[in-house]
Amino acid sequence: MIQITPQPLTAAAFAPFGDILDCSGDADKIINQGMCGRFHDRAQIEVGEGAAGISLFNATPRSFPYTLNMMERHPLGSQAFIPMHEHAFLVIVAQDSGDAPATPQAFITAPGQAVNYFANTWHGVLTPLQAPGLFAVVDRIVPADLDCDNLQEYWYDNPYIVGP
Repeated sequence: MIQITPQPLTAAAFAPFGDILDCSGDADKIINQGMCGRFHDRAQIEVGEGAAGISLFNATPRSFPYTLNMMERHPLGSQAFIPMHEHAFLVIVAQDSGDAPATPQAFITAPGQAVNYFANTWHGVLTPLQAPGLFAVVDRIVPADLDCDNLQEYWYDNPYIVGP
């Protein structure tokens, strides 16, 4: 197995794969009688012929060392994973290499960070590191008969081990 060490999630390192959703920098606008900062339009939502929808995911926490044996991508839409807690989670992504993921990269989020994967980005499954594993997910919603081509999986013959 091949070892991957997760790095801190930064905008520069994650830029090829998607957007980091957080409240960094100054608010774009102050609203609600001056009591709320709006950090406007932080992600590029792609849904193709579908509509954007919000789903809730409740994932079982994982631990290190974590075995990465599969990655997936969604060619027809982006996916934003927004934790409904302040705990870090593991983010694994890879560039495309001829319809297969290239060498994966792993990141650890900071409290208050979420991610939005661009359409067609290879990524690992939702990987919380502690309970609760509750996330709001914004992605493409279409009738089941139209969604048959929006999930591609790649299974590794030689899995990667992710750990600090």
